[in-house]
Amino acid sequence: MSTTVRAWGAPGAGRPLEPFTVERRELRPDDVQLDISYCGICHSDVSTVTGEWGDRQWPLAPGHEIVGVVSAVGEAVTQFQVGDVAGVGCMVDSCGECEYCLAGEEQFCDRRVLTYGQTMPDGEYTQGGYAQQIVVREAFTLHVPETLPQENAAPLLCAGITTYSPLHHWGVGEGTRVAVVGMGGLGHMGVQIAAAMGAEVTVLSHSPAKKADALRFGATDYVATAEDGALAAARRRFDFVLNTVAAPLDFGAYLGTLRVDGVMCNVALPQQPFQAPVRMFTNHRRSFVGSLIGGIAETQEMLDFCAENRIGAQVEVIPADRVNEAYDRMMRSDVKYRFAIDASTL
Repeated sequence: MSTTVRAWGAPGAGRPLEPFTVERRELRPDDVQLDISYCGICHSDVSTVTGEWGDRQWPLAPGHEIVGVVSAVGEAVTQFQVGDVAGVGCMVDSCGECEYCLAGEEQFCDRRVLTYGQTMPDGEYTQGGYAQQIVVREAFTLHVPETLPQENAAPLLCAGITTYSPLHHWGVGEGTRVAVVGMGGLGHMGVQIAAAMGAEVTVLSHSPAKKADALRFGATDYVATAEDGALAAARRRFDFVLNTVAAPLDFGAYLGTLRVDGVMCNVALPQQPFQAPVRMFTNHRRSFVGSLIGGIAETQEMLDFCAENRIGAQVEVIPADRVNEAYDRMMRSDVKYRFAIDASTL
């Protein structure tokens, strides 16, 4: 039999979130049941609820930054046991057979299923982590090191892997000059992770307001981009630019901060099409690339890396009944730097 649990979600696109219930499936042999402790709030949750990313089945509980305690396991589960601290990120299923799944890059599988708002092969519609409990396949469940406080670990399941994966993939490390554009929920993780990898990190942010935090997170320099000539002064300075900002940018100007063979990677998802002069690429053999979260194995690698380097998200923990307020504040960039819902308040 399925289990009914309390949750918070949207009854329709653009409508305020409210309490309701969701059904969690009966435990299958390869399933892990997680009693949720904390769930981070991601900007993609807001984009989904507002309808910006297309229609969904309603009501819908968002949330894909989930950490909790294992309360039951299926008979075939071997890597988890009751009492373990575990996490669930942005995906809960994939085909397991395509070249991407076999390479540990399930995020690129054409049949991957997101943690909320998508349909499983058996017809189950996924509901996210703004809830008391979730049931997930063992293959999509992650070990959360006990040295990471659960509330600080929750946003790592999206914000952490979204920034770790491109930094790791493009070889950021000792001797690399990295710029992080924006220092919100994603950017503050990118700064910490790049610094822990050994890079020299500069934050490119609109105003000087977050300079002290940037230096505390490991940056060695800070550029307030609204100041006249700020980006021009950083011309041909960086090996890698990580853009975490969804707002419109003068991409040509940011590409100009790259050295020969430099790479600019977008992890934000702006509505506007990308535009930049072709000469910004040809003159210095630059590249513009994108990155999407990371595979399950890489996400586990990221969690272990963060534990080893004592990295976590800076969070403001809120009760569930303040989630609409949190959404409004996120839209005003009024959070340092991630909200996490205390699931015990459900």
